[in-house]
Amino acid sequence: MAHIKFLDETCRDGQQSLWGMRMQAGQAYPALPTIDQTGYSTISLAGSSLFEVLVRHCQEDPWAGFDLMMSQIKNTPVRGGIRSNGSVTFGFTPQVLMDLWMERLCVHGVRSWWIYDVLFNIDKMTRLAKLSKKYDCKVAATMLFTLSPVHDDAFWADKADKLSAIPEVDSLLLYDTGGVLDRDRIKTLVPAIVANARGKPVEMHSNNMLGQSAKAYCDAVEYGVTVLHTAARSMANGPSIPSIDIMVKNMEALGHTHDIDVSKLQPVSEHFRKVAKTAGYLHDQHYEYDVTSLTTQIPGGMMGTLRNQLIQQNMLDMLPQVLDEVAAVRRELGYPGMATPFAQLVGTLAVLNIVTGKRYGAIPDEVIQYAAGYYGEPPAPIDPDVMDRIAAAPRAKEIFGNPPPEPDLAELKRQHGTDDEDELILRALVPASDIERMRAAGPLKRDYPTLSSPEMEQVRRLMQVAKTPFVQIKSAELDLVMRR
Repeated sequence: MAHIKFLDETCRDGQQSLWGMRMQAGQAYPALPTIDQTGYSTISLAGSSLFEVLVRHCQEDPWAGFDLMMSQIKNTPVRGGIRSNGSVTFGFTPQVLMDLWMERLCVHGVRSWWIYDVLFNIDKMTRLAKLSKKYDCKVAATMLFTLSPVHDDAFWADKADKLSAIPEVDSLLLYDTGGVLDRDRIKTLVPAIVANARGKPVEMHSNNMLGQSAKAYCDAVEYGVTVLHTAARSMANGPSIPSIDIMVKNMEALGHTHDIDVSKLQPVSEHFRKVAKTAGYLHDQHYEYDVTSLTTQIPGGMMGTLRNQLIQQNMLDMLPQVLDEVAAVRRELGYPGMATPFAQLVGTLAVLNIVTGKRYGAIPDEVIQYAAGYYGEPPAPIDPDVMDRIAAAPRAKEIFGNPPPEPDLAELKRQHGTDDEDELILRALVPASDIERMRAAGPLKRDYPTLSSPEMEQVRRLMQVAKTPFVQIKSAELDLVMRR
């Protein structure tokens, strides 16, 4: 039997997967002291995409919000995330900007990192792991799992060996964004990883897209995983991860020990359920097993964002066609792992192909950069016909002939017109107009009013009749946005 540790993802991947990254600090901070006292080994809280969405769509200062949330966490290390081949901007990010993102979050209190690179540029992951130690952080080197003909046990054993050899790496993280791992795959995969982990703990994160991730966690623990990523029950399952409630129960039933105070679980879950109901966000999700997910491998966070985007464009009925096209595009681009930025690149191309009716008729710059090798080598060769279409795109010659620059910090400050390094991160993330709207929206909100159930249902019925994706309700006492 083993002692199992739990990492809380309620306010990071839980809200990313269910709420499209729109959780504002005032919606989360009342529950954070309880989460802090629950017995988690780590609380995952920060990512650059979350910051971008808060500025663009919520007009909230993410640094002020992050500080508010950090003020409620006294005992548990907080984790941030970084993609080693470009994390602050959607496309290629200069190394100095990635270093600055890590350093600024550490200044604001982060003491744990999950570092990932879908194409496994080990040297870049090593550089960031070394930098994190300046702040005495723990590092989880991440293997973003995907199913493909080239991703066999030998592939993952090799990556586990190379990542665990980095002295600054404290654990390995097996991250299954599509929730596709089952017992047959786990029984050879996890032993291959554990055998090459050099005695370092192995964590597991699995978005419950097929409704089988809780069982996968149980199987993974049997074969050597000792850290499980979970969320409060109301923020779990569906495109999110398994709930802490069921995984504690499962671990106890299997004879394992843990540090979780189960009396803290229900109040946290109820808090986020109340917020979700009021704002019109998803909660208490359950997905049925859908075999097509094995080919699309849409990650949980991307599914939440994709649904929100399609809803805003009144195009949700096109989701099945888009998902079919995702599988085709992923294969043609050489089976990149379905995580940022490649999940978004594949998803964007799939949407463009369906909406325009012309496959690869419109090719974003980031896809051309991927084909040009800016991010590293694809796991498998890009389909030759698709490569020809990418090379023929109007912007291809310029992008192939001009590798991205690597400015120093002084140059970045000159480019963005600020010496404030927190502000520099925001200006690199979003246009100045978005930041101006954020500032104009006023100070950080701490109190989010709720509607009673009958009132909420009446507003939702009106939204359905009006076919509007959201409605803003304003009065002297209330300022609330509800989404369908």
